Amino acid sequence: MKRATKAQWIKFGIVTLLYVLFTVWTKNYWLLLGIPVLFDIYISKILPWGAWKKTENKHVRKLAEWVDAIFFALIAVYLINLFIFQNYKIPTSSLEKTLLVGDYLFVSKLSYGPRVPNTPLSFPLSQHTLPILNCKSYIEWPQWPYHRLKGFGHVKRYDIVVFNFPTGDTVALRQQNPDYYQLCDLYGRDRVNSDKATFGEIVYRPVDRRENYVKRCVGMPGDSLQIIDNKVYIDGKPLPDPKNMQLNYFVETTGKLFSDKQFRTLNVSKEDQMLVNGMANSELAFELLGIHPDSTGAYNPVYKIPLTQEALNKIRNSGWAKTTVVEPDAFGGDYFYPGKRYQTGWSRDNFGPLWIPKKGATVELDEKNLALYSRCIVNYEGNRMHIKDGAVFINDAPASTYTFKYDYYFMMGDNRHNSLDSRSWGFVPEDHVVGSPILVWLSTDKDRGFFDGGIRWKRLFRLVKNE
Repeated sequence: MKRATKAQWIKFGIVTLLYVLFTVWTKNYWLLLGIPVLFDIYISKILPWGAWKKTENKHVRKLAEWVDAIFFALIAVYLINLFIFQNYKIPTSSLEKTLLVGDYLFVSKLSYGPRVPNTPLSFPLSQHTLPILNCKSYIEWPQWPYHRLKGFGHVKRYDIVVFNFPTGDTVALRQQNPDYYQLCDLYGRDRVNSDKATFGEIVYRPVDRRENYVKRCVGMPGDSLQIIDNKVYIDGKPLPDPKNMQLNYFVETTGKLFSDKQFRTLNVSKEDQMLVNGMANSELAFELLGIHPDSTGAYNPVYKIPLTQEALNKIRNSGWAKTTVVEPDAFGGDYFYPGKRYQTGWSRDNFGPLWIPKKGATVELDEKNLALYSRCIVNYEGNRMHIKDGAVFINDAPASTYTFKYDYYFMMGDNRHNSLDSRSWGFVPEDHVVGSPILVWLSTDKDRGFFDGGIRWKRLFRLVKNE
């Protein structure tokens, strides 16, 4: 200690101050036991922390330098990814045209406060599986309970939010879409769990190791949400649509196929360019849509494409189309939350009313509420529940009501007819919220070559703004 220089004491003071502030932020005061280690590293030097630097073998010294650099780089990446931001790539079109397939985002963990990891022992930059090795990228023990550190704010309506997929806790590895619970509804739990040739191994994933999704928050805790003819209502009042919201339309042309230039003008990707003519039951669909053949019995080309209001107006004003019809609700499938457990009659475009759980609020445990909220009670809030002789038991105690301990959110994609969201799998609990995208740092267009707009230069380093 007598040999410690002024510079050593200054370094020790700065590092210790930052370490103490981090400890206070995390509220994990066991970390203070690390201060004696810092003292030894910078001041007392009892343990030979840098002994490898004094070896005379230059090969050993060089190897040790590389190991040292890689080790500290991994720690830095781990801490940044855990507490500050992480990278995320938009994989699907559910938020187009707000966020595009091929956008690479910086997702801020500080926006809503970073979570203390459920599985702290994990490999950086991998969600749940190590590439090439195809094994788990995390160790299941220890697992820590949910705790969120203080951030800059809270989830607000219209925020674009990255979150862990709520029904991704249990996964059939060979069929991950639809999710495990929908598979059980469709085929039966026994078959899904036993038919490994079809469904693969069934694995469980902790909250922070579930797939990351990104949607827009339209329903807040305590809201009563309803969708009527594609319009979202909150507590009976219509919610303004996002600027770039899209719906699917059947577009009958004036006789010619659309060109690539026309599709580019409408900002419709190749993946979304569906020519309906010649498909199974297409003429029956045309009849339902009010699209008629000409005198020879032939139909003009008809596309099903997603369009913003701006693109729809462009088609109608350009003379390119003879007819434009929004895709009917009946074409949107028949599986919606809460699945087969309760026959609600809800659909894609007409959904609810549904009350969104709020922390501290209490509900009666009747047949409807058990169907709507049992997943919240059991899967998300960790209770045991069973029904015996018509009575509900929670954690082996009879219960006629339940009080929620988490806030929940209702998430939807802006591409309303091409989004698997809360209408399909229900609520997003607060402990699943990861963060908010703040910056598009790269954007690639898979439909174009590198020299033909393959990189969307205008989107580079664009801030993501919540509407």
